[in-house]
Amino acid sequence: MEQDAFDLAHISLRPLSLSDADDFMVWATDERVAKFCTWESSTSKDAAADYIQNNAKSCSLFQAICLGDRVIGFISVRSFEGNDEGRAKSAELGYVLGFKYWGKGIATKVVKQVVEMAFADLPDLERLEAVVDVENVASQRVLEKAGFRREGILRKFLFMKGKSRDMVMFSVISDEVGA
Repeated sequence: MEQDAFDLAHISLRPLSLSDADDFMVWATDERVAKFCTWESSTSKDAAADYIQNNAKSCSLFQAICLGDRVIGFISVRSFEGNDEGRAKSAELGYVLGFKYWGKGIATKVVKQVVEMAFADLPDLERLEAVVDVENVASQRVLEKAGFRREGILRKFLFMKGKSRDMVMFSVISDEVGA
């Protein structure tokens, strides 16, 4: 299937598993993809398998983004429950997509789908948030198209890859979904 010759109907979600490590390596080794991620680009299949296994355990939802039978990215929802009692009704959304699939509507489609899944599957969830690097304008657009509201800039919010990074906070509230 050509990279530009697909329709969004061929995009699906399923649990990400260790058997997806080869597909994971295709985009996880790409510096363009890793640039805005908290993790460094993966350099070995073992590192990819370790990342998949450890993150799947810590997330309420951890799904592969698939084009046909190929894993082209992943999306996750990590609950704050148990970490911070005051944030128990909140969770954080994260996603990553292979570079050659950027700008094709895939991320927007899966973010919308996962927002609905998260609020349906996590009955106590009231707030779903995402933080995005201020330089990652494309990801900010994805969240806005998916119904998230921009709340503001968190100055020097993360120390990542050797420097403090400003991040933009976005959120969607349960009663805004499907409205």
